Amino acid sequence: MSVINVGQAAVLGVVEGLTEFLPVSSTGHLKITEGLMNIPVDDDAVVGFSAVIQVGAIAAVLLYFFKDIVRIVSAWGRGLVNKEERYHHDYKFAWWVIYATIPIVIVGLAAKPLIEGPLASLWVVAASLIVGSGVMWAADQMGRHKRGEDDTTFKDAMLVGGSQILALLFPGFSRSGATMSTALILDLDRVAATRLSFFLGIPALTGAGLYELKDALGTGVGAAPLAVGTLVSFVVAYASIAWLLKYVAKHSFNAFVVYRIVVGVLLLGLLASGALDS
Repeated sequence: MSVINVGQAAVLGVVEGLTEFLPVSSTGHLKITEGLMNIPVDDDAVVGFSAVIQVGAIAAVLLYFFKDIVRIVSAWGRGLVNKEERYHHDYKFAWWVIYATIPIVIVGLAAKPLIEGPLASLWVVAASLIVGSGVMWAADQMGRHKRGEDDTTFKDAMLVGGSQILALLFPGFSRSGATMSTALILDLDRVAATRLSFFLGIPALTGAGLYELKDALGTGVGAAPLAVGTLVSFVVAYASIAWLLKYVAKHSFNAFVVYRIVVGVLLLGLLASGALDS
């Protein structure tokens, strides 16, 4: 019998799609939702399922930014065979995304037992939600928001890409929150910070989903829940991306900061009262 049924998969797909690219922690929200539905958050199959439905969200990014991705990949391909093309920003940006992904891959493989074990606790999620809120608020206040996407550098990509490790080790911190906060500290404007977060997340999240696929299929989650969760995640994530880019063009991240604190405090209360198992 599958540890996750089709109905639960649909709910988790909605949660994943809504939260993957918003700076509120998709991992944290998935774990909270799993806990409320009495799904074992540290089960290998559940961990694998969570990683696989992320591919639905990544597919939404690939579709939404299809023209940009084609432009960047084409520039990279031309640069491989034509020296003059290597001065193009898109060619360099493609390499930066590759380089910036290496640290999270190394840490992800080395720390896998911790990530799927002690660090998967909902206590960690609650603390990370609250601490990450403080970081995000400070970054938004500190940043001068004066640099656009074309102003990004190799240093920006490496620092922003490396910050994904925080979310990997501390579910609840939020990959989007960590990358956007780092980009804001580097004085990128909110739209540039958000788009950079999207692009840097594509290889890391896609790789995680493919790596975990064997666990999801082989340890208790059937093909139907996986398909439903991934499809729902794709549809909801596409809508979330479109909304977020419009939102950050005119608003600060304060609403996300407040929301994260409220969720973190409520989660601490549920855990402390025994209403929710960590």
